[in-house]
Amino acid sequence: MSEYLKLEKQNNTAVITFNNPPAHTWTEQSLTDLKNMVLSLNEDKDIYALVLTGDGEKFFSAGADLNVFASGDKKVARDMAEVFGQAFETLSSFRGVSIAAINGYAMGGGLEVALACDIRIAESHAQMALPEATVGLLPCAGGTQNLHILVGEGWTKRMILCGERIKADKALQIGLVEEVVDSGKGLEAALALASKVAKQSPVAVTACKELIQMNRSMPISEALPKERDAFVDLFDSLDQKEGVNAFLEKRAPVWQNK
Repeated sequence: MSEYLKLEKQNNTAVITFNNPPAHTWTEQSLTDLKNMVLSLNEDKDIYALVLTGDGEKFFSAGADLNVFASGDKKVARDMAEVFGQAFETLSSFRGVSIAAINGYAMGGGLEVALACDIRIAESHAQMALPEATVGLLPCAGGTQNLHILVGEGWTKRMILCGERIKADKALQIGLVEEVVDSGKGLEAALALASKVAKQSPVAVTACKELIQMNRSMPISEALPKERDAFVDLFDSLDQKEGVNAFLEKRAPVWQNK
């Protein structure tokens, strides 16, 4: 249970809704709660996908509460940076598929949590920015790195160094989000996509996700042998046998996530 996050489970999908009105800013407690929720969901073999969204129609999340940093205390800054990093890196390592349903403003740490997800769906009225430098700060929860992976150096510099705020249609154009839907339809679209994940072997999905994200830390020459090894390792799983035999028997597979 969390004061700031609502957790619901729908079939094989978990939904975390940010619930710190009016702007769903992050606190040390809500970041800790997010980390713990993701770790708990990792242990729930019935959960294959995770959707994150903001409560209401205006904000996905406005990021950090700047009042926390008003004193200029470096220890506070270091502690919060660490908590932010742990929460969003744990989210990035979620064993299933994570989807951000961006239903409004996603600013600073609010955009960084979306960047830590595997897939982003934005509602048409959503706006996104990493405006930290405007107040003498910088994105410290993966923003400088994850944004670059998605949109390249040029747009990363425009958004961070120039403080450029972009709308949903531009976010789609530059590859920051994978889909734009009508206002009010973000969660519905995210849940529909999450339902497709349930048709995939969760064991295979976890292995695939780890391989895809290897390009962030190692050259392809090292990743390709790991890909082949991971393929062979799947033959130790029950899901591999189930998936192949279900296909040959022309029936839907029944995954056990093991």
